[in-house]
Amino acid sequence: MTPPAIVCDLDGVVYLGDQEVPGAGRALAALDRAGARIVFATNNSYRTRRDTAAKIARVTGYPADPEQVVSSATAAVELMGATSCQAVLTVGGPGVREAVELAGHRIAEPGDHVDLVVAGVDFDLTYARLAEAGRAIRAGAGFVATNRDATFPSPTGLLPGAGAIVAALEVTSGVEAMAAGKPYAPMRSLIRRLVGAGSVWVVGDRPDTDLAMAHAEGWTSVLVLTGVTPGPEGVDPPPDHVIGSIAELPALVASSRP
Repeated sequence: MTPPAIVCDLDGVVYLGDQEVPGAGRALAALDRAGARIVFATNNSYRTRRDTAAKIARVTGYPADPEQVVSSATAAVELMGATSCQAVLTVGGPGVREAVELAGHRIAEPGDHVDLVVAGVDFDLTYARLAEAGRAIRAGAGFVATNRDATFPSPTGLLPGAGAIVAALEVTSGVEAMAAGKPYAPMRSLIRRLVGAGSVWVVGDRPDTDLAMAHAEGWTSVLVLTGVTPGPEGVDPPPDHVIGSIAELPALVASSRP
């Protein structure tokens, strides 16, 4: 029987900051050898797909390819649609800017008319940038959130995520953002194209994104306890499987095949 496609989250599942979740690289290599198609689906929009693949390789030793990576930045572009040459103000990192430009849009410069604001996690966010984005939204610009994750896990605990920045812009503008990443339809559409037909397993640490996405698509969900969720009690939607870490995933996949 063909092994399932594995849709794997990154922060809190494969690594925490620049630290590998113990055994992640070995688990990914074992799944690869078994013939599983591995897709890395992350709501972290800060890095480009190439930089994300390079980080996976650097931290875990697994030679990830950029074509395996789907981020909420590319999902935001999916949500924006086919209209090109819009002036887009980005609140976020290189991943957001690259995705916007590759789709044929123009990054707005200070003083430009802004058609659309795309907001994700921004580690260099300034008050001036936040104010500029808020003004553009109030003036009528569209508003897209790469994702709504309030936090993301790190070796030192939970840090503010894109959702915290999006919330600030929603409060200051009075406009609710359209969301693109997990568990929303734009991200699911991108993943469906990559995995094709057959069984799909989603591996993640967030019930409201990873598990909710699997539930919406009828995919098998696997909760790991190395990220934001310390245990399975009260998790909604409930996962199909719970494991301590991704290191246990190859054995779980093998035992689930007839």
